[in-house]
Amino acid sequence: MPRITFHSHSCFEIVGAGKRLLVDPFFSGNPLAQVGPGDFGKLDAILVTHGHGDHIGDTEAIARATGARIISVYEIAGYFEAKGLNAHPMHIGGGREFPFGHLQWTIAHHGSTGPGGEALGNPAGFVLTIDGKKIYHAGDTGLFLDMQLIGSHYGPLDLALLPIGDNFTMGIRDAVKACEFLKPALTVPMHYNTFPPIEVDPQDFARQAEAAGHATRVLEVGESLEL
Repeated sequence: MPRITFHSHSCFEIVGAGKRLLVDPFFSGNPLAQVGPGDFGKLDAILVTHGHGDHIGDTEAIARATGARIISVYEIAGYFEAKGLNAHPMHIGGGREFPFGHLQWTIAHHGSTGPGGEALGNPAGFVLTIDGKKIYHAGDTGLFLDMQLIGSHYGPLDLALLPIGDNFTMGIRDAVKACEFLKPALTVPMHYNTFPPIEVDPQDFARQAEAAGHATRVLEVGESLEL
């Protein structure tokens, strides 16, 4: 039974199959973060959805301290390999079995320049199968019709992690539509309230999604759920 902890923005800690993973570990410079890059003594993998600084975040520091393998699209993996770090390159449409489970990369509609303006390939999301549960992390994205394919072909999804902050990604209205397309058993909102341009009320998302028949849960920073 995997345990998922929300660390604000798009960062989640996922523990399952005897392994510990981090997704998009943005702590330094994040006003909502309650933990820091030095708080992860044992870590098996870091999954990075795209190159923007609020998603690459503290990946380098955490990987150096823990020895965690960085798993991302080819260009981001190469970016970290050039820094002497252990990285595994994948790309959109590709899937692979790892000691923690199966990882399938999916499309996302966004950008992916690095902290220094580097071109770091395509943004992505992923479907992680761990301890028999399927978790979809959408990354930063707008709404797209192929979410129907993700839900039907890689599902049924036990959990969807969807951005709701608007301005840079889907807003609440589009995230509710994404629930319709994906049909997850549960949706948790992310990528909101970190900065003024993405300030929204997650409870408004929950109300609208529930009214449309979709189960949701708004996690407080540091709160966990078990699937």
